[in-house]
Amino acid sequence: MNGLRVASLMAATMTTGLVAGVYGIYANAFMPGLAKTDDKTFVGAFTAVDRAIVNPLFLGLGFLGALLFTGLAGLLSLKEKALPWIAVAFVLYLVTMILTMAVNVPLNDALKAAGDPATIDVAAARAAFDEAKWVAFNLVRTLLALVSFGLLGWALYLTGKSAAQP
Repeated sequence: MNGLRVASLMAATMTTGLVAGVYGIYANAFMPGLAKTDDKTFVGAFTAVDRAIVNPLFLGLGFLGALLFTGLAGLLSLKEKALPWIAVAFVLYLVTMILTMAVNVPLNDALKAAGDPATIDVAAARAAFDEAKWVAFNLVRTLLALVSFGLLGWALYLTGKSAAQP
């Protein structure tokens, strides 16, 4: 059981770190870079990337996997010192998922639904997208996922420390 507990905690930490990194790349490179482009480039690039990221590897293993692995790690750590850290990490990561589904995904979907950038009013589509709102909520989910990752790292440390004690 201890091996499964440690493995689930490691998987939770790694997948949460992966998702925090994806959000961070959007916050630090992708969106600032797109902000400097014309409307057609913005709409075309953003929708192409959004379509590409909706895939089983990222959604299943990363986005959803982080929550499932953290939940499993928590369930397997009910009598461990690491449990409070895992529980808070779970809640913070859950909030990132809620924000994603409530704010970012609907904005993404509306932009994709606007149509082909070659045939639509890209200025209107970009304005309706509300970049500032998307960026602000992405920053919140980036910070929450990063804190969740750190808490899981601390939980791993505590787990290793308690395993090393006689």
